[in-house]
Amino acid sequence: MKVLISADIEGVAGVFHPEQTRAGNSEYEAARRWMTLEANAAIEGAFAGGATHVWVNDSHGGFRNLLPDLLDARAQIVLGKPRTLGMMAGLEYGAALVFMIGYHARSQTHGILAHTINSFAFARVSLNGVEVGEAGLYGALAEEYGAQVALLSGDDVFAEETAPRFTGARFVVTKSATGHASGVTQTPASARDAIESAAREVVRHYIDKGHPPQATRVAAKPVECELRVQTTALADLFCQWPALTRVDAVTLRFGAESAEHAVRMLNCLSAMSFMLR
Repeated sequence: MKVLISADIEGVAGVFHPEQTRAGNSEYEAARRWMTLEANAAIEGAFAGGATHVWVNDSHGGFRNLLPDLLDARAQIVLGKPRTLGMMAGLEYGAALVFMIGYHARSQTHGILAHTINSFAFARVSLNGVEVGEAGLYGALAEEYGAQVALLSGDDVFAEETAPRFTGARFVVTKSATGHASGVTQTPASARDAIESAAREVVRHYIDKGHPPQATRVAAKPVECELRVQTTALADLFCQWPALTRVDAVTLRFGAESAEHAVRMLNCLSAMSFMLR
């Protein structure tokens, strides 16, 4: 059984403030260690459940947060950017199951550090009329590669908004939100224990069901993406790209031949936005 673990930081136990997610300060150094150890718990659980190959994808910010020397030596680590599949890089190797560890709620929700891809640029993202966060976007991409999103961890708002999208997936709630930067958290050790146990049980469950150990790509379908941006200046900038249609002052629309292409377009727009910072 091949498993891809996509590890973000905002949903990690103990992480509440933006400074914990940004390099250059001591709080970030502690948070990236907690992030690494939660990813490691998922790796260890996956192997204990019967996984034969595990990749862990650093999926936060510049994709250079995980501490490789703390991770299980049996896993391989996907680091750095740009890369075509972003938070799902590693699917190319045939992962049958995807774990989303340390994820967060979509933008403009009550979740801890909630955002979608780029909090400076994007206020709302919809695929085919359904509002999505990073889990929804990248889950759709994973499904195009034939992979099953089987385990997710993050705060209670993330779990509540995402559960209807991934019916049958296992959720580990690491903390409960009371505001954008406040809430009640499990200890890092307790969260790791829960993630390790869930990962072990999920992999064992899919193996017992006879789930294919390696994914097979499926035919992708066209999607329409609607994007609401934070300012008219961003809309002005993004609409220099001829593929985008402007709906109103801050809402844009574009078509893509697949969820993968929609994600790649959004990541390109996110990179463009840095010229206005």
